[in-house]
Amino acid sequence: MKLVTFSKKDSTARTPGVLVGEEVVDLTGMGFPDVLSIVEGGDRALAEISAKLDKAPHLSLAAVKLLAPIRPPRIFCIGLNYARHAAESKMAVQKVPTVFMKLTSSVVGPGVPVVLPKISSQPDYEAEFAVVVGKPGYQISASEWKKYVFGYTIVNDVSARDIQLATSQWTLGKSFPTFTPLGPSIVSADEVADPHALAISLTIDGETLQSSNTSDLIFKLPELIEHISHLTPLEAGDVISTGTPEGVGLGRTPQRWLKPNEEMVVTIEKLGSLRNPTVGE
Repeated sequence: MKLVTFSKKDSTARTPGVLVGEEVVDLTGMGFPDVLSIVEGGDRALAEISAKLDKAPHLSLAAVKLLAPIRPPRIFCIGLNYARHAAESKMAVQKVPTVFMKLTSSVVGPGVPVVLPKISSQPDYEAEFAVVVGKPGYQISASEWKKYVFGYTIVNDVSARDIQLATSQWTLGKSFPTFTPLGPSIVSADEVADPHALAISLTIDGETLQSSNTSDLIFKLPELIEHISHLTPLEAGDVISTGTPEGVGLGRTPQRWLKPNEEMVVTIEKLGSLRNPTVGE
């Protein structure tokens, strides 16, 4: 099931829905005020929604605006987690995952322009495969990881490299307004048989700049969930963005930074595509 949050063209109300082909099924009246409540409900909620889908209103995608499917309680990000990306960044791979945070205030949905801040001359793109945590858990063992995954989504970890790398703390350089496009949907875990075998790519104005596979992840989902949950309890709705593959602007020769009036498209197998234009501040 592909869960979305949308608003109708004549309304600002945020409504949970299910993406089915070129339509959105409106979940109003099913007892779920938002997508987070569905995540918290887990399999029971998905079964209840599935049983009622045929009778719920179906809206054309053209009649709605897709928003970020969820506003996560927290966004955990993993640095240097693709082998070839670590090599192009000329940075050593750590013995434990490099974890940093992005502020939830930076989250936007598909189609929303990413604003390139005047303070930065090195804005960069990062296609990322992300996990949505399904229930609270503390000190989770790697063997139990699947029990804590509700589904998967796409993140574009936009980064102001000059701000990010001016200090050892990366959070603020990656948390400017609009710097975390997320979506267009959350795909329930049952639709992705192997999250470690998904093609992932990013294009800008049709030019492919990143093209890889989640099989190149250094720390895979069992290790990430075990590691993070041994440091802080996970919460339902938390997002773990697993890192970006090679091809980012920072690692290119010459380096390639985002410019206004470009369109970034992140595509991940089984999850769809996340499109966002860029604008200058």
